Amino acid sequence: MTLLAFASSIEDYRFDRNKVHSAETIIYITLAAVICGAETWNEIEDFGHCKIDFFSRTIPSFNGIPSHDTFNRFFTVLDSAYFENQFREWVKCICGKYKGVVAIDGKTICGAYEPEEAKLLRGTYLKPSSPQYKLHMVSAWAADNGISLGQIKTEEKSNEITAIPELLEALDIKECIITIDAMGCQKTIASKIIDKEADYVLAVKNNHMHLYKEIEHFFTIWNAEKPNRVSVYEKSETGHGRLEKRTCIACDNLYWLNAKDYTQWAGLKTFACVITERTVPGERGPRKQKETRYYISSLALDAELIASSVRKHWSVENNLHWQLDVSFNEDYGRKKNNAAVNFSLVSKTALSMLKHYESKSSIARKRKSAGWSDDVLQSILSVDKF
Repeated sequence: MTLLAFASSIEDYRFDRNKVHSAETIIYITLAAVICGAETWNEIEDFGHCKIDFFSRTIPSFNGIPSHDTFNRFFTVLDSAYFENQFREWVKCICGKYKGVVAIDGKTICGAYEPEEAKLLRGTYLKPSSPQYKLHMVSAWAADNGISLGQIKTEEKSNEITAIPELLEALDIKECIITIDAMGCQKTIASKIIDKEADYVLAVKNNHMHLYKEIEHFFTIWNAEKPNRVSVYEKSETGHGRLEKRTCIACDNLYWLNAKDYTQWAGLKTFACVITERTVPGERGPRKQKETRYYISSLALDAELIASSVRKHWSVENNLHWQLDVSFNEDYGRKKNNAAVNFSLVSKTALSMLKHYESKSSIARKRKSAGWSDDVLQSILSVDKF
């Protein structure tokens, strides 16, 4: 399915009298503008006027450039759950069945805010400029393909626990490896992943104190005890002037854990620790840093696979959230309600299309090139496979 076909498939929720410009036109121009660096409705309108000849050639239903108010109204009334579902179907068409690591993680959009009426109804009055209201999004990131598979809105970070199962239910994750940080290390989430015929690698921290202490104790004494049924994998890398060594130790002998702890986790087969040792250069000589993290997993005993899955999980931070913050300036977008959620999805779509454009340039350079060259912009918008 092409981008134009996707845009034309979106139902238009506006009144008929307000439909001077088609949904196809509004979505296509918005995505093109965001790809080229637009961050506000006014900038999207300005971009449209600058590229009016390009859009008149590429959009079959083109009827001029909508105003910034039209863009705003369209994405405000567009049901975010419906738009998200259509996006998932589009991703399935162009991405096919995905079987790699799916990293689940949340991100807060600090610049999002609610209209005054909604805040009054909630019994909390906050000025639009107040930093107290934040929109929290939980995303599923295909680490190997570099594409967002879906997202779901929550009111607060603590609500990730209830949002993650909803997101997993909506996705086809069969044969995938789901990685989640400690917030998502919950028995119900593990059970949902197993029910969906996927595997998991879940970070364990103090929110499961007994389990954490038992795993920590095992890896404190394992080298002296030399237990069997242990797999070890090591890898060293250099970059940016620093040396990093990562060691993953995994064990599938669950009897080292309390029976009450491991029997309640659906599909649990292994527990592991990942030790990261960094040597960082400094003015007074190299500094050494060491960090140890613990995990439980439904994967069989394979330290290399667990280490690779943990490593790939961080791509959701580096390749999605960091890019949205730094390259797309998402925290300062000042969008409202549905518009904020929908614009977040547009930004993630634009980022995925930029990543899969065949050029070794940075995201920032690709965005500038697309703004300067109609041919580059057309190539990015024509990406049909992730």
